Amino acid sequence: MGTAGRAGTMTDQPAAEALRRTSLHAEHVLLGARMVPFAGWEMPVQYSGIIEEHQAVRQAAGMFDVSHMGRFELIGPEAAALLRYVCTYDMTRLSPARGHYAAACRPDGGIMDDVYVYCLAEDRYLLVANASNASKIRDWLRRHSRRFRVEISDRHTSTCMIAVQGPQALERLARVLEPDFINSLKPRACGEIEWENAFVFASRTGYTGEDGLELISSAAAGPRLWRALLDAEVLPCGLGARDTLRLEASLLLYGNDMDETVNPLEVGLGWVVTTDDSADFLGREALQRARDSQPQRTLVCLKAQERGIMRPGCSILHSGQQVGKVTSGSHSPTLGGSIAMGFVPPELAAEGTELIVDIRGRPLPARVVPRPFYRRPRAAEERNA
Repeated sequence: MGTAGRAGTMTDQPAAEALRRTSLHAEHVLLGARMVPFAGWEMPVQYSGIIEEHQAVRQAAGMFDVSHMGRFELIGPEAAALLRYVCTYDMTRLSPARGHYAAACRPDGGIMDDVYVYCLAEDRYLLVANASNASKIRDWLRRHSRRFRVEISDRHTSTCMIAVQGPQALERLARVLEPDFINSLKPRACGEIEWENAFVFASRTGYTGEDGLELISSAAAGPRLWRALLDAEVLPCGLGARDTLRLEASLLLYGNDMDETVNPLEVGLGWVVTTDDSADFLGREALQRARDSQPQRTLVCLKAQERGIMRPGCSILHSGQQVGKVTSGSHSPTLGGSIAMGFVPPELAAEGTELIVDIRGRPLPARVVPRPFYRRPRAAEERNA
């Protein structure tokens, strides 16, 4: 959410399996988007072009249809207790109108999904999951809800979700939604507002490394909201730009950088694992053991030192021996070179370590660099929020 968001890899869909469509599908077709199969959905990969869309988000404002992501509403006096049990972060700490990122882990510590949870009221929460894991997380929540007083509602198809991101995102959103409401939302805050006889949930979160809001409204109101944002000069963007943006911000992609064989500590998510309370949660013992032991691998950021594109699956070499693999990699429009993330042994994870990435048999020198690759300028009030 990452959000929070988030969602597997683009793969060919079996011909016999019908692709699902969001309520904004007709809008994408009207704008000439190139549609592709993605996590069981037909989604726009680009409109005007990945580079142009990427730069729009870095320099102005862009928007993404992320309605394919799972959305589950939890209502009841023990909704927070259930979320404490299935999430690595203690969601009972959330006050109304706040959200937090977390992992949902198996008992052995493997990541089932990375999720974003919002507290709407003391007994009402919203959990956003990756598209590729939505059914799995829905079933996981329901399985573990039996001993908690909570009702779980799947809002996946009854709502739409639009992410508006960029340094001018809030300014242009204020042309559509009430400016005072927009300005009241601090980072990681959320709220609800009525807009043209429809509800809009807004959270100041995102998956691009830029400021902005993620909006949820009814499926019926979604196309009107999309067109209103177009009129406010927000550029439509596809999954291609979303991937290069999140990679520059070193934000993890489920199915690439983490899965059920990876624990949060290996990918730098120790900050979303809270063990300073007495409550039990799924994976607690395994993650405590992982914290007390020497990790076998760690996820690092790599920057190519010559021309060439590092891609997922490329071998990472040191002294002629394979030491890991690239999990995410692409050309960075902002930095003007290839960047990647990948697993290496801890002794090779120090900043400045020189490595080789095998690009189809061609050695490409790469260096371990600080995370994230790109960090936007932030106002002091945001840093302290």
